[in-house]
Amino acid sequence: MDSRFFTSLTVDFPVVERSIPIRHYLRQPQRLVKAIAHKSQIDTLGNDRYRLKMRPLNFLSLTIQPVVDLRVWSDASGHLLLRSTDCHINGIDYIDQRFHLNLRGELHTQQVNGVTHLQGCAELEVKVTIPFPLSLTPQPLVEVTGQSLLKGVLATMKQRLSHHLLADYEHWAEDDLVISQMGSQIHSPLDFSPNN
Repeated sequence: MDSRFFTSLTVDFPVVERSIPIRHYLRQPQRLVKAIAHKSQIDTLGNDRYRLKMRPLNFLSLTIQPVVDLRVWSDASGHLLLRSTDCHINGIDYIDQRFHLNLRGELHTQQVNGVTHLQGCAELEVKVTIPFPLSLTPQPLVEVTGQSLLKGVLATMKQRLSHHLLADYEHWAEDDLVISQMGSQIHSPLDFSPNN
C-alpha cells in the first residue's frame, strides 16, 4: 500500500537583539543544524551539507530510523534555507527502498512593530510503501498515525529552535563581542611617551 504524508509548520519568535544583530548569526548555517538536533546525531559532510540521524520513530508496529542528508545555506537576502537531499532507513531494507522523505525549511528576520522576529516555515513530506501485513491496516488509521508522526518531528524541531537556537545566538553574540573587544585592545596603539 502506497501512502503519502505531509505536514507543515510556521515559527515566529520575538528576538532580543544583542550588540550583533541576529541576521549576522543566520549567515552561519552550521549553527542551525546544531540547534535542531543533538551533536551526536549530526555528521558534517562539507559544502553546506550535513547528515542527520533522526531518533527512532514508531510507525504502526515498525520502528524506523531515518538518516537524512541536508543542505543548509544562506542566500543573498540573508534567509537561512534547509533542504533534504537524500534519505535512507537504517536496518529495514524493504522500507529503505520504498521510503522517500522531503524536508524544506526557511528562517529569516522580520521587524514587527519595532521588534525583531525570527520567522520561518518548514514542510515535511514522506512517501512510503507499507509492507504486508501492515498494509491490511485501515487507511484512515495509517493516515492518522503518519500525520501525527510527522507533526511530532516538526514540533520537536520548533521547540529546539525556540530554546536552543535563541540561546546559542545569545552566546555567539557575547563571545563575538568579547573577541572583538579583545582584538581592539590588542591592536590599540601603545603610549610610548618619552620620559625626559
